[in-house]
Amino acid sequence: MRKDTIAAIATAMSDSGISIIRVSGEDAIPIVNRIFFTKGHKQILSEAESHTIHYGFIYDGEYKIDEVMVSVMKAPRSFTTEDVVEINCHGGVLVTNKVLETVIKNGARIADPGEFTMRAFLNGRIDLSKAEAIMDLIHAKSEYALKNSMNQLSGSVANIIKNLREQLIYEIAFIESALDDPEHISLEGYEDKLSKVNDGLLFEIDKLIESAHDGMLLKEGINTVIVGKPNVGKSSFLNALIGKERAIVTDIEGTTRDALMETVKIKDILLNIIDTAGIRETEDIVEQIGVNKAKEYVKDADLLIYIVDSSKELDQNDFDIMEMLYQRKSIILLNKNDLETKIDEISIAQYLKDIYSKNNGTYNNEIPIIKTSMLNKEGMDLFEKIVMDLFFSGQLKINDEVYITNMRHKEALMEAASSLRLVRQSLENHMPEDFYSIDLMNAYTSLGYILGEELGDDLVQEIFSKFCMGK
Repeated sequence: MRKDTIAAIATAMSDSGISIIRVSGEDAIPIVNRIFFTKGHKQILSEAESHTIHYGFIYDGEYKIDEVMVSVMKAPRSFTTEDVVEINCHGGVLVTNKVLETVIKNGARIADPGEFTMRAFLNGRIDLSKAEAIMDLIHAKSEYALKNSMNQLSGSVANIIKNLREQLIYEIAFIESALDDPEHISLEGYEDKLSKVNDGLLFEIDKLIESAHDGMLLKEGINTVIVGKPNVGKSSFLNALIGKERAIVTDIEGTTRDALMETVKIKDILLNIIDTAGIRETEDIVEQIGVNKAKEYVKDADLLIYIVDSSKELDQNDFDIMEMLYQRKSIILLNKNDLETKIDEISIAQYLKDIYSKNNGTYNNEIPIIKTSMLNKEGMDLFEKIVMDLFFSGQLKINDEVYITNMRHKEALMEAASSLRLVRQSLENHMPEDFYSIDLMNAYTSLGYILGEELGDDLVQEIFSKFCMGK
């Protein structure tokens, strides 16, 4: 780790009330002291108390750049645990850059992306899971994602991982001690004790792994694809969800040729919605391209919304679309319910039963069917409730539950779980105790990846390179 002094703009580069230039390192205070003067043209930062703020001006030689407030935070009581100075200047691209240039000219260097947070991690102020939670907090797109990021920053994940590792290292130490000193430490009956401990650890880790699916949905949103034949109300449904005319709506079939993408909040859960071209057999080359794209989007969807025009009989295009719903999280909207209907929930359910039976499956009414009218906004409240039921059992308990939202964390947990299953297998086969110790240590190491205790420098650099400049 380099110990030089770094500086960067910590706020967005735009016209604004204020901008903040952050400086961190052993020369942070002397550097800013050379360019900061109070009204009496005194340089006071070298004698300033920690966690104080001072009014004055930034100068580049004789040239006064801006009127500022400068805060001083001395090591180790700062974000990076180094001396940190933050210059609060007027917002605006030009003045902010001029202040930063002056700081650089006087001895600092431009910070790499995420370097302030990386220094906080390397100096032991935060572990890697908390560092990553900071970036999730910055990019949070919903209230739930924000709360979950705050929980992780407060140590919800780190505390669980530390507890699991403490239990593992206790068992590892006991086995090693018993093997080294069998006269004083007996392993008699230890298999039963270790089996219970191992099963408990595996249960906790599997629970965290299972939370990752909902966790990623919290963080990234539910990838949702609207499918249906042309002119069934797909674009009207999208417009109703987002509350504005985003998609063109006409009586002409095939109006939507390409996919439209929007992000919508449903009870503070994000839906990343793709409104696709109407799926049907067509000889129009351009429309067929849109149909093929729609089928590609379906493959990667977390949720399929199949919209049916209930005022018309179903045809082969509808049956082909229903085939796509097989064993997928889906919602069917029987739209245009304000007109005389020719299709109802019973007939749709029967078609789905036939499809499941043909694929050797059993249909248990797991695909909700809702009567809707985009003209009257009928069925929209029920749709929102069903989305929550499908993905989060009707509610989210952010204050009580820990959700894994990082794929790196999930992979480390899966590796740890794999090692503990090997321990279980060794216990069942009554293998020598050093077999247990090896796999327990592998699980301990895998969990350490989450906290950053077992990572190489290259991976640390890669993780922090994804952070924004100034963080």
